[in-house]
Amino acid sequence: MKRFFIIAGFLLLLALVCVGIVGFNFMRDAGIKQYFATMKPPAATVSTVTVKPSEWTPGVEAIGTVNAVRGVDLTVETSGIVKDILFHANQKVAADAVLLQLDDAVEKADLVAQKAQAASDQAALTRAIELQRRGVGTDATLDAARAAADASAAQVNKMQAVLDQKQLSAPFGGTVGIPKIDVGQYLAPGNSVVTIQDLDTMRVDFTIPEQQLPLLKIGQTVKLGTSLADMSFAGSIRGIDPKIDPASRLVSIRGEVANPEGKLTPGQFVQIRVELPQENNVISVPQTAVTTSLYGDYVFVVEPAKPAEGVAPAPAKPDEQKADAAKPADGAAKPADAKPADKAAGDAAKPAEAAQQPALTISQVFVKLGRRNNGMVEIAEGLKDGDQVVTAGQNRLFNGMSVAVDNTIDPSKSANKQVQQ
Repeated sequence: MKRFFIIAGFLLLLALVCVGIVGFNFMRDAGIKQYFATMKPPAATVSTVTVKPSEWTPGVEAIGTVNAVRGVDLTVETSGIVKDILFHANQKVAADAVLLQLDDAVEKADLVAQKAQAASDQAALTRAIELQRRGVGTDATLDAARAAADASAAQVNKMQAVLDQKQLSAPFGGTVGIPKIDVGQYLAPGNSVVTIQDLDTMRVDFTIPEQQLPLLKIGQTVKLGTSLADMSFAGSIRGIDPKIDPASRLVSIRGEVANPEGKLTPGQFVQIRVELPQENNVISVPQTAVTTSLYGDYVFVVEPAKPAEGVAPAPAKPDEQKADAAKPADGAAKPADAKPADKAAGDAAKPAEAAQQPALTISQVFVKLGRRNNGMVEIAEGLKDGDQVVTAGQNRLFNGMSVAVDNTIDPSKSANKQVQQ
């Protein structure tokens, strides 16, 4: 009987231990769930910008190619052996300067013989005229002598033209390129010798959609450069094609720009922007503030956190409690050192007050985008003046999340510029 009670007590103790372990685990899991259910995630650090109406300079942007206003590839008109090359690469030459000389020994000899024949025919014409004046010669003899003299003079001009074709001259002043021939090489008509480009004035050709054609006109300012951030060249529109390409629905535009330093090169790829009249009171934000999704474009707007319902008012601040305790009773004498003590207590409490910042949250706002310019995007709908929009750090944000604003880093500027500042 005693053994039975011992066994029963042991089993009862074991049951109590098991119940205690199960109850502890249950309470622990419930506590963990309650902790995570009520725990607020830490505030995410973001950079913001305040939306303000600003001036906006719209424009038409395109991609184009630069060419020289005057530029050709020079070729020879006649065949021959290269005798002398009178230029070198990247040399600036004047108009009509001789660049290439072909072997012209045969043509020179023919020209000398023809000039001698022309002189003989001219002398015969002179004698025929003298005989006609004396009444000895006939009209037929005079006409034959005159025709022979004219034919000889024409042959001299022809031989001189053939001789001139043995030289290649610059049609205008400009910069020549790399020679494509060598001394002693045989050239046939049409063989390319060298390119010559007038780099002082350049033309830029680009195309725009037909919808933007009404925005452009002759004389408008054109800015161009290697990128939209570096528009260091300015010119004007000189031509607009009156015909729209029916295949691509694009319109060809041509502009001219001065190139005194020769920084633009024919055939170079450039970014182009035609500036339109300036507009005022336009809402715009940095492009980094806009996030694109399947449901549309949206931004995060920073707002003060709404106080939770049923929350007790915040207790009085320590400096306020000290001030209330330090107030003397009605009619009581005020100590002489009461004011300095209160002032010292208030000064000590200022850092604690400055450390307290109002809680901030974010709200997801869908917006309608407009034009873009120089890293900014126009907001047609969705934002208003004074809204504080997140511009950086929004990768892991969600609607209603707590945030902390830190604008010490401006994402619109490069890191090098910020370090220099």
